[in-house]
Amino acid sequence: MNATNQPTRLPDDQAGLVVEVFRMLADATRIQILWSLANREMSVNELAEHICKAAPSVSQHLAKLRMARLVRTRRDGTTIFYSLENDHIRQLVIDAVCNAEHAGPGVPRHHRGDGELKAVVEASDAG
Repeated sequence: MNATNQPTRLPDDQAGLVVEVFRMLADATRIQILWSLANREMSVNELAEHICKAAPSVSQHLAKLRMARLVRTRRDGTTIFYSLENDHIRQLVIDAVCNAEHAGPGVPRHHRGDGELKAVVEASDAG
């Protein structure tokens, strides 16, 4: 925003980067991975088990997410742990999930106060 409260034009190169972020989010498996990492780091095998996908597939998705700078890694011995790159990515994933819930019927889970979504949203609000 500028002094007149009008949004400034987004530079083309920055708009291109935003498109790449949304392209990475346009995959259900990658959304499941990012959602799983919203509050904790996990290894490939932990993620694969958690989202019920084969480890090689999860590993390929993680490589794409890492190249897009949406996740980062930490090595502990022979195990590599993945986490979200920053709080902006975390908030983007939470907002996307909450927004999608509003598109469905009934009261969204994050308004009902039950389940994992509420816990993630509350942790986001506290952070």
